[in-house]
Amino acid sequence: MSPKIAFQGELGAYGHQACAEARPDHAPLPCPTFTAAIEAVRTGDADLGMIAVENSTYGRVADVHSLLPQSGLHIVDEQFIRVHINLLAKQGARLDKVKTAFGHVVILPQCAGFLRENGITPRAKSDNAKAARDVAEGEDLTVGALASELAADIYGLDILARNIEDASNNTTRFLIMAREPDYQRRGTGSMMTSFVFHVRNIPAALYKAMGGFATNGVNMTKLESYMVGGSFTATQFYAEIEGHPDDRNVQLALEELNYFTDYMHVMGVYPEAPHRRDRLQT
Repeated sequence: MSPKIAFQGELGAYGHQACAEARPDHAPLPCPTFTAAIEAVRTGDADLGMIAVENSTYGRVADVHSLLPQSGLHIVDEQFIRVHINLLAKQGARLDKVKTAFGHVVILPQCAGFLRENGITPRAKSDNAKAARDVAEGEDLTVGALASELAADIYGLDILARNIEDASNNTTRFLIMAREPDYQRRGTGSMMTSFVFHVRNIPAALYKAMGGFATNGVNMTKLESYMVGGSFTATQFYAEIEGHPDDRNVQLALEELNYFTDYMHVMGVYPEAPHRRDRLQT
């Protein structure tokens, strides 16, 4: 039996595309929510989870960073997917006759220019692949779905317009989660380390905690904050750095961080994606 990889959405979603590209030997397991995808890995129904965390146009995916530290899972890889948005419709439909297009609330702003130019009204759907399936199951030739080429193949839809995203570098980053951590050095590029932490309640604690990374030459590629438990005074930080915890400069930086924090947890150690720098520089 093939191992399984869980993702949020239905077959044909961009998460499904990420699974197919990153783990073609794993059977995709569609889940209605990110929470359900994480739970599938936790319970053993899936071996891995493909979790979207940010999009170059839309920004970070809401609530995901607050879900990950509580999941009990570990980041073992990352995957970047170039998001090509396509207008799909029933066979026989024409672009100039389409009046409404359905897609996830995140994807609608990413092709707002095309929709406006063609007089198409955007409508929100819980999932892009579900929008494609609903269009396929209906009979209305004036309704379209905003989804992937994969969704068109799965549901037998025509592609009326390809690559209609407004931004030419529209990319989504996914994290691959597993029940067990993998601290092995893998790949030919740099290793990445992700962690969460709370700073101590002392003046300039965050500033001092970050100083250790600068003085030890550790490049921090991400630092984000979010509230914990709905409190305006409890802030958790999510950070990503280049390097492996066994690297001496990373060890020194984390030791200094530990002095100014009352909680620190490594979320995962994983190889830098082959196209990470290309994606970030585009």
